Amino acid sequence: MRYDFDKIINRADTNCVKYDLRKQVFGNPDVLPMWVADMDFETPDFVREAVIKRAEHPVYGYHFKDEAYFQSIAGWLKRRHNWEVKQEWMSFTPGVVCGFTMAVMAFTEPGDEIIIQPPVYPPFHHAVSSHGRKLVYNTLVDRGEGYEINFDQLAEQAKTAKMLILCNPHNPVGRCWTRNELLLLGEICLKNNVLVISDEIHCDLVLPGYKHTPFATLGHQYAMNSITFHAASKTFNLAGLATSTAIIPNESLRKTYVAYVEDMEAHLGNIFGKVSTQVAMEKGDEWLAQLLDYVQGNIDYVSDFLTNNLPKVNFHKPQATYMMWLDFNGYGFSEEELWQKMTLEANLGFNRGKDFGEAGSGFFRINLACPRATVEEAMRRLKAVFD
Repeated sequence: MRYDFDKIINRADTNCVKYDLRKQVFGNPDVLPMWVADMDFETPDFVREAVIKRAEHPVYGYHFKDEAYFQSIAGWLKRRHNWEVKQEWMSFTPGVVCGFTMAVMAFTEPGDEIIIQPPVYPPFHHAVSSHGRKLVYNTLVDRGEGYEINFDQLAEQAKTAKMLILCNPHNPVGRCWTRNELLLLGEICLKNNVLVISDEIHCDLVLPGYKHTPFATLGHQYAMNSITFHAASKTFNLAGLATSTAIIPNESLRKTYVAYVEDMEAHLGNIFGKVSTQVAMEKGDEWLAQLLDYVQGNIDYVSDFLTNNLPKVNFHKPQATYMMWLDFNGYGFSEEELWQKMTLEANLGFNRGKDFGEAGSGFFRINLACPRATVEEAMRRLKAVFD
């Protein structure tokens, strides 16, 4: 069947973070919200039907993840990314952010150095700094054609670090890291005994022409020095169901991690997260193909619009994710002036780049997982204020 991604869905008054917290976040309840990384598209019909069917049973008691659940994830990863994942490697976590935060707690001590690569998703910062660990910034470098990893800096930082949290693909800059880039990073971390935590929540949102490389597929030694987090939440719009998977081939690391998760009583999850993830992994290929085609159309529309109407806005087309990372520094406004113009004059609710690290000053992240009409309206508002 053909799915209708042009359909406008009213999400207001549903305790929806993206819509119902606009006043608190932007100081303006009327901004067009294109910030939080969930979609304004309907969750796929086959997922909703499975959840409704389970909800019809009158008891929502304790449950467990059965073999079929884990096999659905393994099948998806093999089918989509050519990654052979054994069932015993997988462990439930209540969301990827929660998962990698527990990894920080389980494998490092207060004062330990942990490397992140800004500009990067704000919880990467919080997972480290909020728990007494020391943030080390391996800041990405924009060399004109797109962002790259500063490997010379990383080689020095790894000498004293205990962990690196990798965003693969990268949010917000939209890089789909190549196998060679990941091998260089992995070799530096192996040489210095730095554990790699790979957040691969966006791995299924790689756009046409690019290919995701799971970090653990680089080779046995890299798999043994890594923990990967995967979820169906971004791919199928299931973020509210708080369900993800930690994939840990190294038995020693796995035992330590699972013990920590169970000590935190975070290993059970909810019935509907289990049901929705399993059916998405089993039936979601065609829906995802159509989604990626639609998102690429939104990206192309914004790229053409900015090039033709707002040439002072610098950007690189993303290789993955449904976000674009837009540089407004060409206008010469201060950080606060940009924020005021965006939120109060243009009435647009974009993510503020500085929240992704100092390297994001003057940038905004825009979420394009929404109907084309929303994207067109956002561009009209931008042009009216910044032209």
